Amino acid sequence: MDANELVGTESIVNRLKAIVENNEAIDKFEIDSLKQQFYKQHFAAMEKARKDYEDSGNDAASFIIPEDTSETEFKALMQAIKERRNALLLQQEQLKQENLAKKEAIIARIKEIIDNPESAENTFEEVRQLQQNWKVAGSVPPESATDLWKRYQLVIEQYYDIQKINNELRDLDFKKNLETKTTLCEQAEALAKSDDIIDAFQKLQQLHLEYKDCGPVAKELREDIWKRFKDASTVVNKMHQQHFEDIRQEELKNLEKKEQLCQQIETIDFEKLTTTASWNEVAQKVLDAQAQWKQIGYAPQKQNTKIYERFRTACGAFFDKKNTFYKDLKDSLNDNLNKKLILCEKAEALQDSEDWKTTADAMIQLQKEWKSIGTVPKKDSDTVWKRFCKACDTFFDRKNKLANTQKNAELENLKKKKEIIAQVKELATSGNINRNQIRDIVKSWNEVGHVPFKEKDKLYKEFHTAIEEVEKLLPRRKETKDLTPDRMKRILDAKLAELKTYENNLGFLTANSKKGNALVDEMNRKMEKLKAEVEELKSKMN
Repeated sequence: MDANELVGTESIVNRLKAIVENNEAIDKFEIDSLKQQFYKQHFAAMEKARKDYEDSGNDAASFIIPEDTSETEFKALMQAIKERRNALLLQQEQLKQENLAKKEAIIARIKEIIDNPESAENTFEEVRQLQQNWKVAGSVPPESATDLWKRYQLVIEQYYDIQKINNELRDLDFKKNLETKTTLCEQAEALAKSDDIIDAFQKLQQLHLEYKDCGPVAKELREDIWKRFKDASTVVNKMHQQHFEDIRQEELKNLEKKEQLCQQIETIDFEKLTTTASWNEVAQKVLDAQAQWKQIGYAPQKQNTKIYERFRTACGAFFDKKNTFYKDLKDSLNDNLNKKLILCEKAEALQDSEDWKTTADAMIQLQKEWKSIGTVPKKDSDTVWKRFCKACDTFFDRKNKLANTQKNAELENLKKKKEIIAQVKELATSGNINRNQIRDIVKSWNEVGHVPFKEKDKLYKEFHTAIEEVEKLLPRRKETKDLTPDRMKRILDAKLAELKTYENNLGFLTANSKKGNALVDEMNRKMEKLKAEVEELKSKMN
């Protein structure tokens, strides 16, 4: 299966399962590609979940990253493949050691033949077979390969130099080997023009194996043909080295970029994140950093996994703290909701009250308490607010309706009292005045209800001024002349008692009323009048 065609983390996990369960050969390129695709899909799935959450009308700040259950299985499969690959490498290492022993034995045998030149003439076929055995023996440990090949080439060349077989046969063998090595040189030189550096390098390794396994050429050509092959190899090797140096430099740049993203998230000051707005702002920066991470290529292999785990840990720590903040916030919102529901119940209990002043004060206090309570869950905000407003509005609408009714009545009373004042003023100009008329007018005035407060004092003063002017036109009363001393004493005691009552009431009103209250002024005028009458009675009694 082509790893580039996989879609979704589930398909990637299934492919890894197949590799593990079927004991397939491990292709490092495919495994690395699957790993890269998995984490791209992993981050893409998280981003899609976040977008779907927001598209559903939810607050982006309250999004919690869902757990990817496939990641645990993915890691376990990757670990199994790693262990199998390590075991395979160990097995290959053992096989290379065995191949080394085989090739050492081949060199040793050829040395024996060289050391017995008298028998070299009859060992040509054996040496040819030893050369064939060398070719099929397989690779050896890299640290031994060069020295081993040099020793092999040396003994082969020594063998051909000392052996006394037919010169024509030897020259034919040399010629055949020269043709083979020339072809290998041409193939190596052609690799320098390849666009696929990796492929060219791998093919060069195969050419080296073939070159090493090829027999010797004529002694005078050995150095030149080897130099040609080596020069072509050097070109490809330098291209290969430069290619990986470029990759290494790019990976180092990627590592630096990824370290900066890690540091950016690790240095977040959580103490400053006290509001949903601040958490939302930083959360978006973390999501942006994750998006940038996906666009950055691999870091050096030794650091790639480590830097990813560092980044993942930093992101996880941020979102854990974010989730804790919103959990605490949710608890706080619910607590605020309960407090406001209690205020709703209190307001609803007062909404039908007719104790207007006391209830109005209580309602205003509830409104102040409402403002002091923080926010509630968004989904409940409108409902609880409308419930509270309804209760408050019910009471104040009733109160305002009554106030409007009273206002209309007071305006009507104002009109009536103005008419009474006009009647008093008209009486003053008529010349036909008696006390009964004044008494009836005062009675009518007292029977009229309240007038608007701002008109009260002015109207009262105007009325009493008018009455006083009319009373001045009355003939002086003579009743007191005919009163007996006992009768005058009773009248005096009554007026003193009335004066005492006014004084007591005045003391109460002075302690509880505003200065300049019209009622206090009226009582003061009545007390002055009573005092004058008391003095007049005392004088007459004397």
